Amino acid sequence: MSLPATMRAMVLDGPGQPLRPATLPVPAPTGHDVLLRVAACAVCRTDLHIVDGELPPHRLPLVPGHEIVGHVEAAGALAGRFRPGARVGVPWLGGSCGTCPFCREGRENLCDQAVFTGYDRDGGFAEYTLADERFCFPLPAAYDDVHAAPLLCAGLIGYRAYAMTDGAHRLGLYGFGAAAHLVTQLAVRQGHDVFAFTRRGDVAAQAFARALGAAWAGPSGARPPAPLDAAILFAPSGELVPEALAAVRKGGTVVCAGIHMSDIPSFPYALLWGERCVRSVANLTRADGERYFGAVAHGEVATSTVTYPLDAVNEALAALRAGRIEGAAVIQCRSAGSATT
Repeated sequence: MSLPATMRAMVLDGPGQPLRPATLPVPAPTGHDVLLRVAACAVCRTDLHIVDGELPPHRLPLVPGHEIVGHVEAAGALAGRFRPGARVGVPWLGGSCGTCPFCREGRENLCDQAVFTGYDRDGGFAEYTLADERFCFPLPAAYDDVHAAPLLCAGLIGYRAYAMTDGAHRLGLYGFGAAAHLVTQLAVRQGHDVFAFTRRGDVAAQAFARALGAAWAGPSGARPPAPLDAAILFAPSGELVPEALAAVRKGGTVVCAGIHMSDIPSFPYALLWGERCVRSVANLTRADGERYFGAVAHGEVATSTVTYPLDAVNEALAALRAGRIEGAAVIQCRSAGSATT
């Protein structure tokens, strides 16, 4: 079947502007790239940071979106990893240099020459996209396209952050969105107690957390019923760092899991003393993906999704910005109609 000459896409022209619908040429793959027919693309808070200008633009105009599920339609001359029609996932990390000290140490997530999907190269809010096959993942058959999409960032970044808590038995999660709802399920399956912290007054999110197995759920700023062994901050609010430090026991770890966060206010040294640790998560590695997809290969976590058609990306971004999404928003790139659950 021949490919169309053009495709529909949602394009960012400048920070703070809504994405505009556009008709673009279908790109041709070269080198290690594969051309993917996009089936679904989840919406991430990082997309919001890019659209709202909290992350400085790397290129404009831009097609955002970096939690992509697609099917291989064509391949560049150096690409041979996936057969035509294969279903693959495209994550945030779209490429790295492979030769710098970070890459050689297995920390390609810190590569200074890394490129990112939907930031340095066009992403998945389109009917077709290009991706370097070396940074794509085969996806577990247990998940359909829509439910696989959130695994590619919310799942992967959440998993990397979770691994940094060193098996904490009492785990606090600040900001109960796409990543937290997946981490909760994995942690509960592994016998850990999860304490979910939500926006003040968000009783729906607290009920959602408890339904997924959280031992406790309450507003940010509340003191949990027992000291935490570790906490992960998914909410991009710097003022939560001192609150999390106050909630963890001596020797505990606070992991900041977002790519962007507001400034952290000053706080007394006593909150850090006692060998407490604050650390960040930056991007992901392909090894993270291999481990994570191995851990959830049989459907061990269930993704809660709200779907939107391609031309309603701005509606999905607005809902995410307002905290109205339970789980993850997912764009179905080849469907039309109103948002459904």
